[in-house]
Amino acid sequence: MGKFISSLSLIFLIPGFSVAAYAEDQNRLQQPYLVNMEREQKQNLPLPDFKDVGVEEEQPQDSAQSSKAIKRVVTAKLMTNFSDGNFYAEKLMSRAELAAIMVKTFGLDKRQVTDKDVQVADVPSSHWAYKDIQTVLKTEIMQGYRGNLFFPNQRVTRAEGLAIFAQAYGVFQFSDDTVAEILSQYSDKESIPNWARKAVATVITEGFIDSWQPQLSPLKPMTRGDMAYVLSQYLERQQPQPDTPIVPGGSVNPQPGL
Repeated sequence: MGKFISSLSLIFLIPGFSVAAYAEDQNRLQQPYLVNMEREQKQNLPLPDFKDVGVEEEQPQDSAQSSKAIKRVVTAKLMTNFSDGNFYAEKLMSRAELAAIMVKTFGLDKRQVTDKDVQVADVPSSHWAYKDIQTVLKTEIMQGYRGNLFFPNQRVTRAEGLAIFAQAYGVFQFSDDTVAEILSQYSDKESIPNWARKAVATVITEGFIDSWQPQLSPLKPMTRGDMAYVLSQYLERQQPQPDTPIVPGGSVNPQPGL
């Protein structure tokens, strides 16, 4: 697998990731994960306060495997605990939350974009994620829907979450054959939407998702724990690598015949 990775010289954004295609896929799915966060709040489920909060040493609702990833991303301030101090890894990701995470992770607000705000009918300037949503729209990391809608409370499928992460990270322009080879290990590969296949292949190749899982479950909603794992693996890749040791009397880059 590493052989063809080394031959890549350019990273591009997802081709064909258009507003129309995106909206068409969502309409086809009839937006099954559209929820109202205010209704959740009335059910006594705490909402994220998106402030700097400490990492709890013990979070019994999370597995031991995911706790390390959660602690890492909260420490890095890419995600936060809820106002009650718990992370709630099983809770589902919303588009607004995903937008905020992408801005923090990739510093999207540092990129040069137009000062003119994008008109989004369902995201008023008073919305907690207004600035982040404006940023992902201006940088085209995320797309809106027909009618100038963003659906900030809509749940994100795993395919969407991984594709949008890859959109910000950079999607490798694999050939169709290479994509098919990368995805071949998963029994549900045929359920990955066409627009997400190269993006999903990218995150698999870069080691951002569990390679031992037999299924990708691309049409299932993405949980906060799912995203925490992806971000944790990304942070791991950002760690400085050990310097190449220099052999005494030798050369780091020996020339042929010398």
